[in-house]
Amino acid sequence: MRDFVYSAPPMRVAFGAGRLAALADELDHMELRRVLVLSTPEQRELAERVAGLLGDRAAGVHAEARMHVPVEVADRAVKVAAARGADGCVAVGGGSTVGLGKIIALRSGLPIVAVPTTYAGSEMTPVWGLTENGIKKTGKNPVVLPRGVVYDPELTLSLPVPMSVTSGVNAIAHAVEALYAPDASPIVSLMAEESVRAMAAALPRVVADPGDGRSDALYAAWLAGACLGQTTMGLHHKLCHVLGGTLDLPHSETHTVMLPHVLAFNAPAAPAAADAVARALGCEPLWDRLRTLGAPSSLSALGARREDLAGVVDQAVDAPYSNPRQVDRAALTALLDAAYDGRPPREEPHA
Repeated sequence: MRDFVYSAPPMRVAFGAGRLAALADELDHMELRRVLVLSTPEQRELAERVAGLLGDRAAGVHAEARMHVPVEVADRAVKVAAARGADGCVAVGGGSTVGLGKIIALRSGLPIVAVPTTYAGSEMTPVWGLTENGIKKTGKNPVVLPRGVVYDPELTLSLPVPMSVTSGVNAIAHAVEALYAPDASPIVSLMAEESVRAMAAALPRVVADPGDGRSDALYAAWLAGACLGQTTMGLHHKLCHVLGGTLDLPHSETHTVMLPHVLAFNAPAAPAAADAVARALGCEPLWDRLRTLGAPSSLSALGARREDLAGVVDQAVDAPYSNPRQVDRAALTALLDAAYDGRPPREEPHA
């Protein structure tokens, strides 16, 4: 048995169909009396519904969350929370909304209650991100970890199938990197493999029938987010943060395109992690599984330009991060070229 450290996160998780109706009870548990409800503009209707459930305890709806949390969006949200006299925030939505709540928490100390509607997993991590002048900065701080999370699978029923697929693969990416993280532990490894297995089984059901598989997919996303929150991110997340923050590419779609390439690149240096992923997928290559789900396969289709890739390589090589396999400029350029074109990943021997 290898040495490890595991710290249980100080949060409360409530999971189950219809759980949203008991949101006020969760606020009671956390002694929150006046909360600002956050969402993206697209999910304002749901945010208004949540505010209606809370009645006088809602300090209003702030529906301005945006992908990658631009600094100007964050600045305004912090001011609105203060002006409304909020003692906490309820973040209703995916990673963009939870991410905005985290910056409010980071700057003001206001606690967050997350109500996820996607499989992003951000609600389970102390990781924050902020984009300024085309550069996305990330960090870790326990103050941004939501105090409570309400998982209601019914809230994911309206998530379009293509977005369900990419959001689910985003969750798989969290679990995969946790499997080869330098600070992994036995409990995290068990959760990560189970997350990949559960999500890989749930997504085909969602594709076949959008009303099916939602509870299992959300369960898998919870596990994946918990793994991400306990471990150090590597090459995959670094690349996706650069691609998203610098090129403004869509978050979950970028993760979906990049994951098979980074997994193949790292596999020779992380054989136990690669074996765990293979078991969870039933020995079907991830690239093949994603093709059957109709997932996006190229950065070019997401709006990237080939001439921008050199700058992505520069940022990824210059900033230190943990990864099981050493990354050099030539290898990273080849990896991004394949991802840009949508070619199947090719596993290279580990030097």
